[in-house]
Amino acid sequence: MITPVCRLAALCVLGAVLTACGADTSAPALRPRAARPSPSASPAPSRPPTLAPGPAGLTPVFENGPRTLGRTVALTFDADMTADQGPRAAAGEHFDNPGLISALRELKVPATVFMTGRWAEEYPDQARSIGRDPRFEIANHSYSHYAFTDDCYGLPTVSEDRMRADVERAYKAFRKAGVVDAMPYFRFPGGCYDRRALRAVGGTGVTAVQWDVVSGDAFATDADAVARQVLDGVGPGSVVVMHCTRSAAPTTERAVRTIVPELRRRGYRFVKVSELIGAAGGRR
Repeated sequence: MITPVCRLAALCVLGAVLTACGADTSAPALRPRAARPSPSASPAPSRPPTLAPGPAGLTPVFENGPRTLGRTVALTFDADMTADQGPRAAAGEHFDNPGLISALRELKVPATVFMTGRWAEEYPDQARSIGRDPRFEIANHSYSHYAFTDDCYGLPTVSEDRMRADVERAYKAFRKAGVVDAMPYFRFPGGCYDRRALRAVGGTGVTAVQWDVVSGDAFATDADAVARQVLDGVGPGSVVVMHCTRSAAPTTERAVRTIVPELRRRGYRFVKVSELIGAAGGRR
């Protein structure tokens, strides 16, 4: 028969053994549970890629993606409207091109639209629709579409001390129209720039985007000629410049309906400018 004294001795021996083995005989501590992410929480969106500033903080300039990227091409469309063209729009002139945007959607083609702030003011519903469509991205083409250099296709000019403000005013017009995620890319009106202009807009953090294929669609009347010019010029990583204005580029939609299937037949994949900049080593 095990007496109470023997039972107590046995318990003492067991405790000594556990202590000698390093066992913790104290009451277990309560450990806090790992925090779980809120079901409604979503990861912060990544920033669009941009190129590093050039020497002395000059705005970097991008013309095309890496030629080693394979058969990729970015179609870009300038939605031009100059600050003083409001009376012409009121009189019935069309600076928009909803048929072109519909064609791009129908053909499932991603694209980058370089939009002026004045265009967004005139067509806020279209600007918002384009900006909310994941197939497209909106970039900055200035507010006024006035030239940032002298002697640029007869365009009025912006003074150097107003260049940065003109770029920033375009972004404000986009936000007012409901475009909240316009890209940090800027296309100089007419594609005209010099060192002075690159320095003036350097503080905005944008990458200037040019092109390596000119479509020739501005004021063109022959859609087949526009299509041939693009098809003859495209190479891996190309950026094609076209327009999104019926009044100044009436054949663009028809040209696109020829260009897209032919480039796909040749094995090309359509991308947005942001993908090409990212492939070129753009930082986020």
